[in-house]
Amino acid sequence: MTFSFSANGSAVGNLASGAVISLAIPVLDGLIANRINLRHLWYSVRYAAKDVRISAAYLFKIKVDGKYLLIQGRRFPQLQPVGGVYKASSSGRAFLALIGAQDDSLIPFDDQSSSDLRIRIKGRQIPKFYAWFDSREGREDSPWREFYEELISTGILPAEEFPFTFQDYVKREVDPIRYSEHAQSLEILIADVYELLPTPSQEAALRVLANTETTEVVWVTEETVRRRGVLPNGTTLNVAQHARRLI
Repeated sequence: MTFSFSANGSAVGNLASGAVISLAIPVLDGLIANRINLRHLWYSVRYAAKDVRISAAYLFKIKVDGKYLLIQGRRFPQLQPVGGVYKASSSGRAFLALIGAQDDSLIPFDDQSSSDLRIRIKGRQIPKFYAWFDSREGREDSPWREFYEELISTGILPAEEFPFTFQDYVKREVDPIRYSEHAQSLEILIADVYELLPTPSQEAALRVLANTETTEVVWVTEETVRRRGVLPNGTTLNVAQHARRLI
């Protein structure tokens, strides 16, 4: 009888454990899927009255023969991925005005930076901003503009070979809030990464560029990106920190 009871008890225990696990998995999945939203909800409470700088950008991963293409920055003297800050449309700017967003003072405001999603808001508005940004409404939703401005309009790549681009969406990185000495404020950085999927003729054009001497772009290995431009021979390239997002 004792053995029978133990066996039955074990079976009941196993069933109960299985039921708990089956119920817990969807809850855990939900928490993991919404961890960024939960984090931002916490920020909205903890930093409610604080000014928070937000920069939302996209980067192009362009890789040929094991090397990444980096371009000379237009605002800062560094080697960085092709890409830039998203821009808001008129409806997006109206939404940003409703949540009290202010233009970022870190970058000079000019024609190039107009409508950039590089703003400052009160911490209490972080969840509203991210929900709007994640909806993709009222903002740029393609990496083509910066690709064209940085590589096509400059003549670095031939326009006839790149009338369009096809790319995979790779990932989004949303950095935890931190105090930025550079910006002198709390800051959240958002970066979407796309990978260029070139046609055969586009890949050939990229190889021609890779074999052309130019100061406008460089091709670097993954190790060089990870080491922020430090080369085995002791020389150093000024590789931007955010280039690591390509890896």
